[in-house]
Amino acid sequence: MDNLRHLLPSASNLIVFEAAGRQLSFTKAAQELGMTQAAVSYAIRSLETQLGTLLFHRAHRAVSLTEAGRRFHADVTLGLSHIRKSAEDIRARGRSNTVTLAASTAFASLWMLPRLHRLRDELPDIDLRIQTADRDLDIRNENIELGVRGGRPEDWPDYDSALIAPEVIEAVASSAYIEKHGMPESVAHLTQHRLIHLEEPFRSACDWRQWFTSAGVNGVTANRGLAINDYVLVIQAVMEGQGVALSWQHLTERLVTSGLLQKVSGHRLVTGGAFHVIWPKGRPLSAQTEMVLHWLTKEGQDVSG
Repeated sequence: MDNLRHLLPSASNLIVFEAAGRQLSFTKAAQELGMTQAAVSYAIRSLETQLGTLLFHRAHRAVSLTEAGRRFHADVTLGLSHIRKSAEDIRARGRSNTVTLAASTAFASLWMLPRLHRLRDELPDIDLRIQTADRDLDIRNENIELGVRGGRPEDWPDYDSALIAPEVIEAVASSAYIEKHGMPESVAHLTQHRLIHLEEPFRSACDWRQWFTSAGVNGVTANRGLAINDYVLVIQAVMEGQGVALSWQHLTERLVTSGLLQKVSGHRLVTGGAFHVIWPKGRPLSAQTEMVLHWLTKEGQDVSG
């Protein structure tokens, strides 16, 4: 790194060069930067000496970039623009009270929305921005502060994580469905009922076959029934009495407690995975982000929400 420090031109000289090359005028560059024309000329000469080549053709009251100067100017302009954008993003995060959370539509709809009133009461000065997508977003490159992921911490080696809730999967139906079709007598008998299947397009998710196997019911071919690729619509279909679906406890416990859903059979699959809030390793968290992170993990301790 010490060799790099001696090899690279000074940042101030690069800024002067970028302005002079863009303006094609030492005088205009000096006016833009609040310097004297002589100071601009000196900075350019120092840069040329360090690089060992001319960057400008000098004529009477006019300058133009040499071929080497044009190539170097393009690279310097690109580099400085990236540095400026990064600095602006950091300053904006430091000043802003907005914290962005990336999550699945299911987590946002079934876990976050019912709790937002508590977030507003407990963190009134923070504006939470929830960003959903069909697949997990790259929160590092998207400059998103926090994300919610299901799995195990070793699945995300480049991220730190904190537990929200363990992954516990049960079967649920609506009261109207049970009144019409009856409560299954056993897990195996459940295969004769109308099953609603989640066909998760991007994230891995437990299916009925795995759930039956975990209950010791092997070799059972689950009735395909209704298949939906959006978990929020799966739960809506269950509440409409369309059938029985797998239930991720941390998402549906509130609906069970309120009576909108009923647990079907006593079997529950504890996968060993969990849902975590994650953030990139090495990225310092703002005070606002720290508060949202603490709030998410605290809310996760109350499964009944």
